[in-house]
Amino acid sequence: MPKKLQIELFLLDNLIWVILAGFFLLNAIITPMFATYTNLVNILYHSAIMSMLVLGEGLIMVIGQLDLSIESTLVFAPGVAMLLATRWLPFPLDPVTAIILTLVIGALIGLFNGICIAKIEVNPFLQTLSMMIILRGLALFLIPLSIFPLSKVYSYAGQARMIGNIPVAIPIVLIIFLIFHFVMQYTSFGRHFMATGGNAKASYISGINTKRMLIYAFVIAGFLAAVAGLLAAGRQNSVSNSMGEGMVLLAFAGAILGGASLEGGKGTPLGMLGGALLLGMFSNSLNLLGVGVTLVYATQGALIFVAIVLDRVRIKVRNHLLHQEQVRKLMIREQGD
Repeated sequence: MPKKLQIELFLLDNLIWVILAGFFLLNAIITPMFATYTNLVNILYHSAIMSMLVLGEGLIMVIGQLDLSIESTLVFAPGVAMLLATRWLPFPLDPVTAIILTLVIGALIGLFNGICIAKIEVNPFLQTLSMMIILRGLALFLIPLSIFPLSKVYSYAGQARMIGNIPVAIPIVLIIFLIFHFVMQYTSFGRHFMATGGNAKASYISGINTKRMLIYAFVIAGFLAAVAGLLAAGRQNSVSNSMGEGMVLLAFAGAILGGASLEGGKGTPLGMLGGALLLGMFSNSLNLLGVGVTLVYATQGALIFVAIVLDRVRIKVRNHLLHQEQVRKLMIREQGD
């Protein structure tokens, strides 16, 4: 493959970082206080929760599916965990057990989705849509009033700060992304995962348990949504039934902007991190420029549209470049004959 084509494909696959750099430079020039240390830390901090949902949704898209229930898992997992820890059991649970319980509940929700979709073959859109509504309804019923205050240990990940006034949530999120990047790029699990999303039938024929991979994807998404819930609860030092509302579509947009595709088999965790950061920068810049809340909502909708269009354009450009390379090789071969 020619060096030029390799560079073009690399830039296409990592387009989010080019967009992110351009957006940052533009705002550094026109948006007051945007490039200050305090504001950059603020962007990273407020992107932490969304980045977990973007990663979860992105990995589901890599496997070729869609999960609408992650925004409701975000509130249901910490909500039920805290109810068990403080009200439902005859004895209180310690905060560490409550944290583990939160993550387990999120993973179990993902496991239920995965089994219904992989084993029973329920349509993933309908399955996760129904779970989104069920979990949100249960959250509204079980948590009519916010649960607060939370234990300092439980709220530590979302609220504590370290040297340089950097929130603990930032390194936690970065470590999670690095772990998933390593797993997806350098392990057999990651290769099987990507192959399943790229071509499930061929992967099955080659010996990959595609149904198991599908279940794993939904378990991971549920786990990451629970991590997002843990961060959200910690940040506000309470669990409220409105946590996560309306976040799933933005997570979907962030995943696409980060390189995931509706066709499956494409995307990297680091690219998804870029998509989450772009969402955070976008929201932050609009707030600093004094844009009204209703208009921010409209521009977020426009961003989702741009993400969908960008996905189609990126696929077409990539296919065009690869087609040109095939034509070039055929012409060279004919000339040689």
